[in-house]
Amino acid sequence: MNKNLNPLNWTKKQQIIGGAVAIVLIGGVTTGVVNHANHQAKERKIEALKNKKIKLCKVRDEKARNIEKTNEADSKKLLDIAEKTPTDKSIKLAEDSILKVKNAEVKKEFDNQVVGIKNRVKLENEAKTAVSNYQKDAMNQNKYKTAQQAISKLTSSYSKGLKDSLNEQLATSKKQSDDAIKAQQGKSASDSKAKTADTNKQQSGSTEATNGNSNNANVASNTQITANNDVASGSNSYGGGSQNNYSPGGSNTSQNNANSGSSNQGNSGKNNSNSNSNSNTNTNTNTNTGGNGSNTNNNGSNGGNNNNNQPQIRYVGWVSVDGVRRYSQTFNALGEAQSYVDATVNSAEVINLGFEHSIRYGVEPA
Repeated sequence: MNKNLNPLNWTKKQQIIGGAVAIVLIGGVTTGVVNHANHQAKERKIEALKNKKIKLCKVRDEKARNIEKTNEADSKKLLDIAEKTPTDKSIKLAEDSILKVKNAEVKKEFDNQVVGIKNRVKLENEAKTAVSNYQKDAMNQNKYKTAQQAISKLTSSYSKGLKDSLNEQLATSKKQSDDAIKAQQGKSASDSKAKTADTNKQQSGSTEATNGNSNNANVASNTQITANNDVASGSNSYGGGSQNNYSPGGSNTSQNNANSGSSNQGNSGKNNSNSNSNSNTNTNTNTNTGGNGSNTNNNGSNGGNNNNNQPQIRYVGWVSVDGVRRYSQTFNALGEAQSYVDATVNSAEVINLGFEHSIRYGVEPA
C-alpha cells in the first residue's frame, strides 16, 4: 500500500486539506441524500393528491350515475302512468321528468314515447267523436263508415278496452238502425198493399153495382114487354078500362095502360109511360090483329132500378206486437181506419217496442 495514501502518514497540512475535502464530500453526500428524500416525499404527496382526486372523481361519477338511474326510473314510471291514464296532467309530469335525464339515447326514446301517447289520445278522441256522431244519426251510412275507419286506427294495446267498447256501441246503433229501416219498409209495403186492396175493392164494388143495375133494368124491361104482349093478345071485349101499378122487381110503375074500342070496330090497347128509375129504355111495338079489332102496344119504357139497401162496409185498423193484436179499432170509412193505424205505428210507444219486438199492422173489412 502506498504510504502516501494512509492518512496517518500525512502531514498536518495534508491532514487539514484532507479533512476539508472530507467535509466537502460528506456535505455533498448529505445534501444529495436530503434532496433525494425531499423529492421522494414530494412525489408521494403528489401521488396521494392524485389518488384522492381520482377517488373523488369516482365518487362523483358514481353519484351522477345513481342520479341518472333515479331520473330515468322516475321518467319511466311517469310514462307508464301517462300510457294507462293519458290526461294532460300525467303527460306534463312525464315531460318534465324527461328534462332531468342526461343520457341522450334514453332521453330520445322517452320523448318518442310521449309523442306516441299524444298521437294515441288524438286517435281515441276522433274515434269517440265519430261513434257519437253516428249514434245521433244512425240512418247515415257515411257516418257509420267514418266511425268504422276511426276505430280501426286504434292499434295500441293501451286502446284495446276503448276499441272494444266503441265497436260494441257501433254494433248496437247499427242494429237499431237496421230494425228501424226494416220497420219502415214493412210499413211502406203494408200501406201499398192496403191501398191496392182498397182500390181493387172499390173497383169491384163499382163493377158489381153497374152490372146489377144493368141486369135489373133488362129484367124489368123484358117483364114489361111480356105484360104488354099479354094484354095485346087477350080479349078485346071490354070497352074501356085501365091497368095500373105494375111493378116488376123494384120500383117499376106501369101507368095509363088503356084498352078502348067499340063492339064493331075492335079494341085498341095502349100501354104508355111504364118507367123504372134506371136509365135503360126498351121500346117495343106489338100489333095484334084479330077479327075486327087491333091492339097496339107502344113505348114500353123501363128506367132501371135504384138499390138503396146495400149493406155498409166497416173497416178494422190493427197493430200487432209479436203476432198479438195489441191495438185495434173499427171505423165506418177506410180512410179513418188507415189514419188510426198510421198514428199508432208512428207513436213513441210502438217505435220503442219495434227495437225489441216484431211489429205488424194493417186494415181489413170488419
